[in-house]
Amino acid sequence: MRAVTWQGRREVEVKDVPDPELIEPDDVIIEVSSTAICGSDLHLYEALGPFMDAGDVLGHETMGTVVEAGPAVSKLVPGDRVVVPFNISCGDCWMCRRGLQSQCETTQVREHGTGAALFGYSRLYGSVPGGQAERLRVPYANYGPVKVDKEPPDERFLYLSDILPTAWQAYQYADPEPGATVAVIGLGPVGQLATRIARHFGHPVIGVDPVEHRREVAAAHGVEVLDLDGDTIAAILDRTDGRGADATIDAVGMEAHGSPAKLAFRMISALPSPVGRKLMTTAGTDALGGLILALETARRGGTVSISGVYGGKTDPLPMMDLFDRQLQIRMGQCNVRRWTDDLMPLVSDPDDPLDLEGLASHRLPLDAAPDAYAMFQQKRDNCLKVVLRPNS
Repeated sequence: MRAVTWQGRREVEVKDVPDPELIEPDDVIIEVSSTAICGSDLHLYEALGPFMDAGDVLGHETMGTVVEAGPAVSKLVPGDRVVVPFNISCGDCWMCRRGLQSQCETTQVREHGTGAALFGYSRLYGSVPGGQAERLRVPYANYGPVKVDKEPPDERFLYLSDILPTAWQAYQYADPEPGATVAVIGLGPVGQLATRIARHFGHPVIGVDPVEHRREVAAAHGVEVLDLDGDTIAAILDRTDGRGADATIDAVGMEAHGSPAKLAFRMISALPSPVGRKLMTTAGTDALGGLILALETARRGGTVSISGVYGGKTDPLPMMDLFDRQLQIRMGQCNVRRWTDDLMPLVSDPDDPLDLEGLASHRLPLDAAPDAYAMFQQKRDNCLKVVLRPNS
């Protein structure tokens, strides 16, 4: 089959790789109808390269049709249309039963001290082949994959694999009171969805991003938008009676634009893999521009919710200031299956209240992936979200 493979820093290729096979009795194989490039994939494209191996199949936002099912699979049959959560969880362990599927004790990658295995996401999370491919093996099929209706377009459901529950968890962790002001730092796909969810619940929302097109998209959904070219903190204070936002969401992550640490991250990622891995797991620092802005624009006693991915071990934080201002901070890898039942009514609503069908800026064949990765990273051609169609 054809698949998007990692070949080196800023280098992906679409290659022929072996077809996936059933390994465990509760596996299924799906024929992929849609798969997306996530902002987290860009971390593999550059910053987390030391944890990748040439030939790794990328992708963790995937949906399609079941074509094979193992003998222990009781919830799905060939022909079922499913969306696949990006974290691989069993549903039965202590963590899963408490809604912490991203910490699943059955699939934790203990070699690296990390949480649940993820599709297409480096040695740190199990080196499991990803879904930017014509087919995908999905383990724990009686729990993980979510069966969906056959009629609406894929994009109503595709984002249930990652970015929609990630944005939903970010909002839930922010836990704003009715009418509270929410500030979202970073208006990429997760940030866009977080603003739409907050607006759906009636909150005034301020969105911050340096990219004009992303601000325009958010503004079209009722968000008051700010650039980074002025005093963003003062602008948010001015709009919130001098206090700051009641809740802020960091939807940026480790490679924030304009952060001095980004150059250091790039230098580490360019080192030979063993050296880079050692430095990142002992002395790595993130570009913290998005996080610092989220912290600085939250009001005293407010909440900061972090959905952006971070990978540093020695990140400096202004602890005295955070303590003095009594900020509450919640964060973590999304627990996808915890939220899918809550989200399904919104996703299935014929009115598409979150405008899921309008989020993707580019819909491309699988072979276009190398150019799509570069375009997405460089934010060319107003690229906001890329959906690949492997079998179209």
